[in-house]
Amino acid sequence: MPRALVITNPAAARTKPKTVREVRDVLRRGGWHAEVVATGGTGDARRLAAEAVEAGMDAVAVFGGDGTTMQAASSLVGTDVALALIPGGTGNLLAGNLRIPFVAGRAAELLVRGVSKRLDLGRLDDASGVPHYFAVACGAGFDAQIMAETSSALKQRWGVGAYIATSLRLISQMRSHCYHIRVDGVEYEANAAVVMVANCAEVLPPILRFGEGVRPDDGLLDVVVLRADGLADGVQAIWHFLRRADGPGSRVGHVRGREIHIETDAVVPVELDGDLGGQTPFTATVVPGAIRVMVPALT
Repeated sequence: MPRALVITNPAAARTKPKTVREVRDVLRRGGWHAEVVATGGTGDARRLAAEAVEAGMDAVAVFGGDGTTMQAASSLVGTDVALALIPGGTGNLLAGNLRIPFVAGRAAELLVRGVSKRLDLGRLDDASGVPHYFAVACGAGFDAQIMAETSSALKQRWGVGAYIATSLRLISQMRSHCYHIRVDGVEYEANAAVVMVANCAEVLPPILRFGEGVRPDDGLLDVVVLRADGLADGVQAIWHFLRRADGPGSRVGHVRGREIHIETDAVVPVELDGDLGGQTPFTATVVPGAIRVMVPALT
């Protein structure tokens, strides 16, 4: 009988005890031995996933948000232990990109009836000396400010709408910094309000996309730059982003590579998959086929 560790985050928006039991029951009816454990603080998901690998578990299912998911995923890098995503948080960006159902029971069924797929991850190294991983994107600048200023209470109440509300409140404060960007040895400079390094196509599934050809299984990362200062520039930059405008006059820039190093003249905060994760300078490197994820059969 295959074995799965189900890691739940009680602080996540939708991980109610009744729903946790539903997830466990779906797996057990599907022929899995499911052991359920709850996180109690930062780092627990990483430790619990590492223990599952050591114990020879076949899969780790994470019922929580992107932060809990990526903590667990970091312990699965380079292993054959499958990661199952059960969306329970605010953004659930990776689950959205992979079209995993947001109904917990249906998401759990993917461990029984889905297929496994190898996905790349981005690895972020900074002055802390501790590597961080991201599945969807990491970003420096205005997007990190949005994450920092969106309260947990607002996320609990409005979900993804909380980030949109914060963006509208802060857009007049958009300010550029001077970024020094090196992509596979090629140097670039940009005065930008946002610099994002993307592994998946959608920043807000399925509404906002980074651009065409961005895939989590192509062995590449995509650098997306938004140039803006103040309300008028910010609105124009977002419009160009939505239209995927390029060429002369566009406030959006795009380049692709395997290793991206980013420095700024002044220290700028960084977010990874919606959670604050350090500051500039940092290096983001693609890790091809880093993890095995359970996805719908047609993904």
